[in-house]
Amino acid sequence: MKFFERFSSAPAKTAKAGRAYKCSCGNAIFFQNTVCLKCNSALAYEPNLARVVSIDPIPKTNEWKIRGKVTGERLAYRRCAHLDTPARCNWILADHGIGAKEGLCIACRLNRTIPDLSVPENGVLWGRFEDAKRRMVSTLLALDVPVASKEENPEKGLSFDFLRSPKEGPRVLTSHDNGLITMNIEEADPAIRERMREQLNEPYRTLLGHFRHEVGHYYWDRLIWDTEWLDEFRRLFGDERADYGESMARNYKEGPPADWQQRFVSSYASSHPWEDWAETWAHLLHMADTLSTAWSFALDPRELDLEVEPYTKDALYKANEPNADRFLGFLNAWIALSAVMNEMSRGMGSPDFYPFALPRPAIAKIHFITVVVRTEREKYGRKEKS
Repeated sequence: MKFFERFSSAPAKTAKAGRAYKCSCGNAIFFQNTVCLKCNSALAYEPNLARVVSIDPIPKTNEWKIRGKVTGERLAYRRCAHLDTPARCNWILADHGIGAKEGLCIACRLNRTIPDLSVPENGVLWGRFEDAKRRMVSTLLALDVPVASKEENPEKGLSFDFLRSPKEGPRVLTSHDNGLITMNIEEADPAIRERMREQLNEPYRTLLGHFRHEVGHYYWDRLIWDTEWLDEFRRLFGDERADYGESMARNYKEGPPADWQQRFVSSYASSHPWEDWAETWAHLLHMADTLSTAWSFALDPRELDLEVEPYTKDALYKANEPNADRFLGFLNAWIALSAVMNEMSRGMGSPDFYPFALPRPAIAKIHFITVVVRTEREKYGRKEKS
């Protein structure tokens, strides 16, 4: 069952890429775990199965096998070479593609540059970024969008540079350029990130949010640019040919338009159509990962005792789109869940879990992205079978 199709009727146990896992001993385990705290079994994340599994070493080899019978498993795996680095990667790999020869999993082989690990603090900061990146990559894999490094696909691949600003400057800026995403690891310091959040007057700023936003720019290049979707993108988001530098300068000088809350997912989304797409893409991933987690723990947003007026098809990109009802299930589940999660955060004296409201134009844009992803995924599937 594909990702968005589950939300109108599928039971929680069918949710792919949820975050509820169990060790072979029955103990609850989590996405980042490497060892079961109850039985001391080795644990690893198998990205093709989208599961954390118990694993056992295969004698006289450096390979591992999944304990018990698991549908779809490979016979033998290797643990990612970054397991014993500050990245603390718990993923396993079974393929022999580019990057696999170094023993790197599908997430770690996306790295082009990592920080200078002779500086102890760099390892701590980089490790926090890797935690967020693996979660982001696991969601991309669940969505069945293409994930390949620039080594594997030089023209259309994705890679990351994790850098730190030199003392003499200039400051490293988080950015995307033709599939290369640059991240400033200083933002893994919570004090620095919070200072940036306040300076930019943002309600939300996280490492995971950075990844989801920047990878949105990458997927605009892959899914929209020079495709049949470009005209529809311009109709919904605006013309990306508007001067980017001028648009950003105006945004930082004058702020967002007065009516941005009626048209965009965030104030930053109003700065330029590219940023609108990236912000909308990021919000879709926020919704997808959180809802999948809720479903996998048998938390059904439809059962919440909450009076929320559901959105109807007239808010969508295309009301007659074949999967419109399923998307509405996904959307309205999110509205209910995020409202309750916000109240729970307030109960702890914490900032809102999801400090945003989704206006109708933003909902149409989110729906458009899901239509694009589903259509392109189906095309890709047909090519694979031909």
